[in-house]
Amino acid sequence: MAEHPASDSPVHDISEAECLKLLGLFEFGRIAFRVGDVLDVFPINYHAAERAITFRTAPGTKLATALQADEVVFEIDNIGVKEAWSVIGHGTARRLEAADELKAAEQLPIHPLIPTAEREFIRIDLERVSGRRFHRWAPPAASSATAVDATD
Repeated sequence: MAEHPASDSPVHDISEAECLKLLGLFEFGRIAFRVGDVLDVFPINYHAAERAITFRTAPGTKLATALQADEVVFEIDNIGVKEAWSVIGHGTARRLEAADELKAAEQLPIHPLIPTAEREFIRIDLERVSGRRFHRWAPPAASSATAVDATD
């Protein structure tokens, strides 16, 4: 990893437009939500378009709790050699039930990791999206000034 310029921060916010673009370039992420005292996180294969995340699931815990949650958090990230980034979206989940929505969802390129009999489509309507990019520079020498605060 290269040394970084002393005046340049290794952490940068990602614009909402770029966050939405990144969501559209990938197909695997995680959803998290709380129902009562239970907090759950699930990996999902998804399709992103505009401000919506669509995924497919079988009836069960993921479906039932995602639909009961007041808010769903969706996250993707990428770690490369020179940089890492993370995009987080907040919204609400709903089951697709209208015939036209289901027909359109069936055509989406959602590729499960393993073949399953998933029968339900869920859409997360994103209300806000944010992201951060992290430049992966060499660590500062022991005699250098204080490193970047992890809570920054």
